[in-house]
Amino acid sequence: MKYTVSVLQYEPIFLKPEENFAKIRAMLEPIKSDLVVLPELALSGYVFKSIDEVAQIAESIPAGKIFTAFRELAKKLDCSICYGFAEKEEDTFYNSSALVNPDESYHIYRKIHLFHREKLFFSPGDRPFFVCEAKGGVKIGMMICFDWQFPEAARSLALKGAQIICHPTNLVLPWCQEAMKTRSLENRVFSITSNRTGTETNGEHSEYFTGGSQILGTKGEILIRMNDNEAALHSVQIDPDLAISKQVTDLNNAFGDRRPSLYFLP
Repeated sequence: MKYTVSVLQYEPIFLKPEENFAKIRAMLEPIKSDLVVLPELALSGYVFKSIDEVAQIAESIPAGKIFTAFRELAKKLDCSICYGFAEKEEDTFYNSSALVNPDESYHIYRKIHLFHREKLFFSPGDRPFFVCEAKGGVKIGMMICFDWQFPEAARSLALKGAQIICHPTNLVLPWCQEAMKTRSLENRVFSITSNRTGTETNGEHSEYFTGGSQILGTKGEILIRMNDNEAALHSVQIDPDLAISKQVTDLNNAFGDRRPSLYFLP
């Protein structure tokens, strides 16, 4: 099966969702892709210093203005789009990602493993990891940024049948890009990690984002990797069905050889 996947990397403007959406739309409109992954909190920036700032840019689903615009864009481009955003449900905020499909279906994942000061503003995800369908019926799972630290996240998605892990990020630690090679390899899945760039400062708080957005194959091989500061969108053609087979050798299967009864997984 021929399937084109894309990863977008750029530097959002803090608390300017409409300007950021316009920039993203301009980057996406020339492409021909089946699935594209954007960064975590792709429309808002990341370095919040108050809950009021989060409230300014958070959206309820499905009524949100930017969410609606992404659904329209996915339909126009005939492409599934996965992007990170601040979600509001009543008085609670989540660091979430959305998958919007060209048939107007959508799915929302709420980040389960919050990183550092995110805990001051967001509630941890209240729903388990799940797999859903992107364009063409391809099965994808969503993780967000620090979820990479926990092998159970990618393994849960792979065991549920994910062929591609969509991974919006705002990475500040130096290890994720290399660690995701192992997540793809041990689960025999494709992964798409979309990171942002730049240094963002808000009052006394500042973060440098490492770029390095990438698309990995089912053996952890790098198909695409960007540098630390480019603003670009790159695409590659893959065969998602390669992720169905978990054979390592003719006598070894990555899932079939598991022995859960001997593992300690409380």
